[in-house]
Amino acid sequence: MYFAALLARTEDGWKASDTELDDVETLSDLTDLAREVSDEDTVLLLIEQEDAWFGVVRVDGEEDPRIYVSDAAAAARSSYGEILLTDEVLGREPGGDDTDLDALDLDGTEDGEPADSEDDEEEEEGSVSCEAVSHSPVGDRYILADLGVSERELLALDEGEALSTIAESLGAAEVLETVR
Repeated sequence: MYFAALLARTEDGWKASDTELDDVETLSDLTDLAREVSDEDTVLLLIEQEDAWFGVVRVDGEEDPRIYVSDAAAAARSSYGEILLTDEVLGREPGGDDTDLDALDLDGTEDGEPADSEDDEEEEEGSVSCEAVSHSPVGDRYILADLGVSERELLALDEGEALSTIAESLGAAEVLETVR
């Protein structure tokens, strides 16, 4: 089960709204969703999956979104997590994959082994392989530093309480709880 909320920083403090991610398919969709809330102020999209991982997407005006994900491998097994795990976040060259081209035979199999169509169906082109990422945090570890959550504090957060702890540090705990 997922929980996602948008926190918008305004002159009057933080405002929260819950959000449905059913129509979101790309990072661009997430960014547009955040900009609909406020195109000038800082907007945070907080997302978590039941004690497995959490993510923060920060959109400041027209700047590119900044992303932090607590557990890349857990997020890679999630459709919403995959959206956040861009090449940039994972530290890879854009559009590059880590396949060893020398190990591929011309018939499309690795090391001459027969192709396993079940594996091919599971891992679509452009998707993030769970095996390709570790169970470590990825992304911008300073994403909330100027808002009162240091890199050290962010890395120490427990997935189960992370969003509440972040909101508390921002002074937005009450508004987040209203949409939870």
